[in-house]
Amino acid sequence: MQNAGQLSRRQILAAAGFVGLATLTGCGSGDDGGGDSKDLSKKQNGAMKEYRAGQQFKAAKALSFSVLHNDNPVYPMKSSWLFWKELVKRTGVTLKTVSVPLADYEKKRSVLIGSGDAPFLIPKTYHPSEVAFVSSGAILPVSDYVKLMPNFLDKVKRWKLEPELDSIRQSDGKFYLLPGLHEKVKSGYSLSLRTDVLDKLGLALPTTWDEVYTVFKAIREEYPDRYPFSDRWSKNTPYPAAALFSYLGQAYGVRAGWTYDNISWDADAQKFVFTGATDAFRQMLEYVRKLVAEKLVDPESFTQTDDDAVQKLLGEKCFAISANPQELVQNYRYNLEKQVKGAKIEMIPVPLGPAGPVVLSGARLENGVMVSSKALKSDSFVAMMQFVDWLWYSDEGQQFSKWGVEGVTYTRSGSQYQLKDGISLMGSDPDAPKDLQKDYGFFNGVFTYGGSWELVSSSFSPDEKKFQDAMAQREQLPIGPAHPLQSVEQEQATLWETPLRDHVTQNTLKFVLGKRPMSEWDSYVSELKAKNMQQFVDMHNKASERFKKDNE
Repeated sequence: MQNAGQLSRRQILAAAGFVGLATLTGCGSGDDGGGDSKDLSKKQNGAMKEYRAGQQFKAAKALSFSVLHNDNPVYPMKSSWLFWKELVKRTGVTLKTVSVPLADYEKKRSVLIGSGDAPFLIPKTYHPSEVAFVSSGAILPVSDYVKLMPNFLDKVKRWKLEPELDSIRQSDGKFYLLPGLHEKVKSGYSLSLRTDVLDKLGLALPTTWDEVYTVFKAIREEYPDRYPFSDRWSKNTPYPAAALFSYLGQAYGVRAGWTYDNISWDADAQKFVFTGATDAFRQMLEYVRKLVAEKLVDPESFTQTDDDAVQKLLGEKCFAISANPQELVQNYRYNLEKQVKGAKIEMIPVPLGPAGPVVLSGARLENGVMVSSKALKSDSFVAMMQFVDWLWYSDEGQQFSKWGVEGVTYTRSGSQYQLKDGISLMGSDPDAPKDLQKDYGFFNGVFTYGGSWELVSSSFSPDEKKFQDAMAQREQLPIGPAHPLQSVEQEQATLWETPLRDHVTQNTLKFVLGKRPMSEWDSYVSELKAKNMQQFVDMHNKASERFKKDNE
């Protein structure tokens, strides 16, 4: 993990200075926008008078708050869930859900906010999605009110998350999203390989991308009619092979795939640069181009559906595929063992590349909660913020959201959690009559994320524990300083952002598939410049300098 001694001087100043703590504790700019105690004195209905970190929140009277609920088709929402019933019992709060199908969530959320019909609480929001709603005043600058959230403040301080929070502040110095907070970086995706095939060929699991290339070459020689690697996660995403480029990019110290952002922080140069024009991005594309050219990766990887990719793995038309821990166990391994005698598959720690043993910066923040500005008009606003603090940020609330009710859905011994007999979680017991998510409503992504490493790792399978322990040893890349744009700049940047991103995405595919030679890289960068790349970067660097000056 990155510690304070590894941060840049600017990050240390930001973390320790006025912005990093003053806004959090309600001093200085933290009282802007109605955040002071005088304004909140008439909004105490149902609030606890002495609410502290580690204390069970219980409303002084029965309350209800509206919440947008992202309805996952894997565990469709039920009014009969024990989660709702137990939540009322513990907190005195009933959540009135506005349920939206997962596939329509972002679109429906925008419509509700735009029409003024949004619920008070709007979870499952990924930064920077909240930025679109800042200028209209539809969502609250929640940094003004975190003084009402002792568990949130405690975790930020103990886990030294101030630089991460500074990175999501807007031009007014405030942040508008309450993000999920992680004690340690939790990695999601990597490469999985058929280990029985590697054993047969006398090959060890690769630890670097050079070794991955060598392993794929050996597999191709043994099976010349097949591609060693055929991949997925190219559909329903604007980026081809979104998972592969995310974790491969990490090895080059660059954001790509799902994590792609036009703007990246160059810690050596101490300035922001355009991601898709960096040498590291080019080197990453050259590596994938080599794999495609030598028939080590199926060219359909960048366009095929997930089902087609998985069927190629199960049909032994390939021997490697991108994975996350859940897919590895529930899909690949479970189905391979049924279809291919002796088949074994393992997900490896992200192979190392030129950037060394690193993980991308900002990975300790997760999706979070926006609060509708309408909520501030409620006479129960203080109680609502205390409730949010307990459910999403207290150890007890996080444990409850994840595991449920001790003695009913799980038992615990020290840091070890055990599901009660007859209850399954993500396929842990395929024969169990009940499911923790589907039948009880716990482990719901709307409420369950972040937390201490002990809690986060409590649900890891042996495979994931091995993977995450290895990844947790890696150093987090430096976090860029806050660089929020003013509203006029934001409008201009939005006009530039999409054409630039689309050009990167389209040419990523052309370069790796050999439809455009890598010798045309300079021409590609010139095309980006013609789409206002430099003005876009200059705007962000100017915003960074302005924010630093305004908050010194």
